Amino acid sequence: MPIVSPPPITAAPRPKDMDTPPPSPGLAAKLNPMGASALQVLRTVACDRIVQASAAKLVLVRAPAGFGKTTAMLQARAGLEEQGIATAWLTLDRADNDVSRFLAGLTAAVTRLAMEPAEGTAVDVVESLARHSAPFTLFLDDFELIQEPAVLGLVREIIDHLPRRGQLVIGSRSLPDLGLGRLRARGQLIEVDTEHLRFSLEEASHFFQLRGTPAMDADALAQLHSKTEGWVAALWLASMALERRGTGSDFIARFSGSNRAIADYLAEDVLAHQSTEVREFLMRTSILRQLNVSVCQALNPRLDAGAILEQLDSANLFLTPVTGVEGRGPLWRYHSLFADFLRNQLAREHPEELPRLHLAASAWYEAQGQAVPAVEHAIEGGDHPHALNLLAPHADAFLFKGQLRLLARWFGVIPDDALAAHPPLQAIRVWATCFTQGPWQAMAQLERIGPDQTDPVVTANVNALRPLLLAMMDRYEDAYRVGHESLATLPSSSPFADSVLTNAMANVVSVMGHHHEAHRLLDAARACQGSSPFVRMYTESMEGLLDLQEGRLRQASARFRMAVTGGHSTTYNHTNGHAWAGIFYASAMYETDQLDQAEHLLNVYLPLARDVGLPDHMILSHVLRSRIAFQRGDIDAAFHVLTELEYLGHHRQLPRVVASAKLERSRMMLLQGHAQASRDELARANDQILWQRVARQRLPAHELHDLRLARLRWEICFGDAQQAMAPLQEEIMDAQARTRHGRAFKLRVLQALAQQRIGDILGGTETLLGVLRQTCHDGFIRLILDEGPAVAMLLHRCQAHLQAQQANPQNAANEPDDPIFTEYLQRLLKIAGPVVLADAESAGAPAQPLAEPLTRKEIRVLQLLAEGYSNGAMAEKLFVSDSTVRTHLRNINLKLGTHSRTQAVAIARKLAVIR
Repeated sequence: MPIVSPPPITAAPRPKDMDTPPPSPGLAAKLNPMGASALQVLRTVACDRIVQASAAKLVLVRAPAGFGKTTAMLQARAGLEEQGIATAWLTLDRADNDVSRFLAGLTAAVTRLAMEPAEGTAVDVVESLARHSAPFTLFLDDFELIQEPAVLGLVREIIDHLPRRGQLVIGSRSLPDLGLGRLRARGQLIEVDTEHLRFSLEEASHFFQLRGTPAMDADALAQLHSKTEGWVAALWLASMALERRGTGSDFIARFSGSNRAIADYLAEDVLAHQSTEVREFLMRTSILRQLNVSVCQALNPRLDAGAILEQLDSANLFLTPVTGVEGRGPLWRYHSLFADFLRNQLAREHPEELPRLHLAASAWYEAQGQAVPAVEHAIEGGDHPHALNLLAPHADAFLFKGQLRLLARWFGVIPDDALAAHPPLQAIRVWATCFTQGPWQAMAQLERIGPDQTDPVVTANVNALRPLLLAMMDRYEDAYRVGHESLATLPSSSPFADSVLTNAMANVVSVMGHHHEAHRLLDAARACQGSSPFVRMYTESMEGLLDLQEGRLRQASARFRMAVTGGHSTTYNHTNGHAWAGIFYASAMYETDQLDQAEHLLNVYLPLARDVGLPDHMILSHVLRSRIAFQRGDIDAAFHVLTELEYLGHHRQLPRVVASAKLERSRMMLLQGHAQASRDELARANDQILWQRVARQRLPAHELHDLRLARLRWEICFGDAQQAMAPLQEEIMDAQARTRHGRAFKLRVLQALAQQRIGDILGGTETLLGVLRQTCHDGFIRLILDEGPAVAMLLHRCQAHLQAQQANPQNAANEPDDPIFTEYLQRLLKIAGPVVLADAESAGAPAQPLAEPLTRKEIRVLQLLAEGYSNGAMAEKLFVSDSTVRTHLRNINLKLGTHSRTQAVAIARKLAVIR
């Protein structure tokens, strides 16, 4: 059928970001944005602000749709490349809220910066960026679409670890949750907003000249510029109307271009002047995210789709090319504001057409072997049974690839009655829900799978899911019983389900205290032929956890490292071993006092632990982050993290998580010297039924910290240390009998502190030396030093005791110390810092006076320290700057001979400087 051409329209710039672009059909399109055009107005103010922001880690280009954010970023990118600075680009879409997809794009972008290639995990990508010595700029566009906490956490981690000459430029319509206040305060953030992006009057004049718009007098131009407030999208649409109406009409006088409704009006005004065929084509193809000749022809069989697309493209009418996708011919997309208008227009004029068009698109994509858009359009067309038929052959592959958010989104809109005809898909829905929404929703879905179904694959998945979900709900005893019933059915017809079940039960039986059985199950999991990368990483992390509980820190760290970085898959999501092992690896790094590395891992993995992790992952990740903040003196942040953990426990209905937050808060108060507050928090954490269950089990979060240890620690510090000796010995014997060697080490450290407190200095010294000789070969650090200033004193006494032995020639039993032990002890002493109290004082003698007295202001700072104030809070309280507070803290440490806040407070109390 012949096509009536619209009036010729002079080529003009395409304001790309009139709205968010739809997802690209391939990664290449996300990495290759449309280049800057010679017909675009140079955004001098915005470009200069970006290019000259070399001292900032982050440049945030933020404005509503249609202000030319992307154009400015592209022009700035060209300017940076002219200066010899390497750049890379990644356009984001909603699917990038799936961490695996985001990470795949990020890895590809990093590769384009000519960096050392990353292995494909979040940690590797961040490290690759952090190590790069040459200057580079990474552009992330359309960032407002990212809402997933795990992705935001990963970007925060990238920003924190950017090297000196590395920079991130983000384009967004909203303020991203990236800790902007902190970056702004440090001078590491440059912001480009609507004021920098608005067209000036001169730029608007230049724009109309490039568009070939009929000349208008200065007053008319000024009036139009004033009404649009420099909004590029409104100016662009106004130029289209002026080409048709001419400047002599009353259009400018009637025009108001300040909101979306006017943009819709202008689009409709332009659309009304197209031929019937073009108008029909535009509306029918508006349901597509990308357009090519073939799919457009499928939706418009009576029209010449190729000719219309060429016509629209040459006329620069609403189309934007999609570049970088090979093998599919030319691809375009509509400007998103215009696409929204077209879809609304189609729904108003031809509502009956929408389902048929979506189903036609689904059929075309099905014929092309593109399962994802085929399923998407089938769902949008309302044919849920057909969507499920399309999904069924690919669902296992989506599951193995970790595309769980995609699956969860589809299953979230498909009615249960339609899904009831597909039991295998019901089982896959449970997997997707488990790792995107948590175990409670997944368990409810699992219960709806009919017990009378006979599909052996479904049965295998149900048998694997049930103990896994029960464990995630902290119901280990139920998981142990149900899981053993499931193990009796192996092997099943699903090797993947068998592998997951075997690994899940290794975790469960380990918690129940059966380590030999756990090792046997892990060996069986390795031998299973259906192991996916997730299962293999799960196995290694479980072995590492057993090593850690048995006191083999180095071996455990190696296994966790392998689980986190093992394999070359770019999959990084809630179901793979990276996420499972990440928190345990962070705990191993913390134990060896690698606090920066531990924090780095937590920034990546804590959001996953918070969202769908096991209770132990939640507890460990938050406690570790709190302790790191406490070690660095940020008391406010440390307490804030524990408040988050407590809220999370209430929200997830996990009493153990709530009690753990209170238990750790009590420990921090104890280290600050707040005896009554610490005891009160212990009382609030005292859920007898809960802690009795914990005592029967071997839970990773409570191997070194439970209510019994907390009470003994408090008694040693503030109560009757002598009374603590007998229960300590019982606990030590129990831990050793159950091969809980890490726990036994911690208990013996507490035993040494109790001996020191009751005046048995030699006994405490020898007890601690015995522990150190066992822990030195694996490098335990925080297990010792987390007990605070009291253990620092005992470490110095150990050193003095060894020196006295070596200086006594009559000591026949004296043998040269192991160099590994000597180096280990020196490292502990260096981290612990100096002490100023003598042995006599610990036995009750008065403290020696200070060589230089503390000033009144320094005493006030010490009082605020004891109350838990951070530097910023003290500055506000004292009406001084942060730098003044830091100066006071340095002087206090010099006068007291201390190296940390907690040590300064403890010594000041013993010197009676503060209460």
